[in-house]
Amino acid sequence: MTLGNFYQYFFYVIWLVLIGFWLVLSRHVKVTVRRQPALARVVNLALLCAAIALLAGPFVPLHWLTARVLPGSHWRLRCALGAALTFLGVLLTISARLYLGGNWSSVAAVKADHELVTSGPYRWVRHPIYSGLTLGFLGTALAIGQWRGVLAVVLELIATAQRIVIEERFMREQFGAAYDAYAQRVRALLPGLI
Repeated sequence: MTLGNFYQYFFYVIWLVLIGFWLVLSRHVKVTVRRQPALARVVNLALLCAAIALLAGPFVPLHWLTARVLPGSHWRLRCALGAALTFLGVLLTISARLYLGGNWSSVAAVKADHELVTSGPYRWVRHPIYSGLTLGFLGTALAIGQWRGVLAVVLELIATAQRIVIEERFMREQFGAAYDAYAQRVRALLPGLI
């Protein structure tokens, strides 16, 4: 197996591990009492599916999307850094999902007996699952080094921003001053930045 093949398989395997993990844990959640509107869910899912297709699909219909945005001469360094970022992003996402427990939902939602989780990765960032996914998308896009990766990250960031706006509103309505205090001391996506 060549190094290039290793990286190609690595990215597919790491994302498949996350998807498998997600599917297994999705059965052990609390009952949803409120969720984001249907149109917002559809738009969010469409943006994420488009981003995933751009990163995962070997065939991209628009030629300019496969043009290099980063030099091909440094592909080993780019792939190694991309693999490390993707691995760290997936690890953060899995860790955050474990801490969230039964409060997790595949859409922005409030659960029965919803708890405000502020431990684990939630002590550093309010949305560590989205932070991890963004880091993973950035890593995979870096390894690809093409314009399709840039577009995929932009689409993922739009979807993430949409979800965060809705979730922030739900959490403020659910937890009031406790969530406001939490939001004052902990950043939404990147500690100290966003």
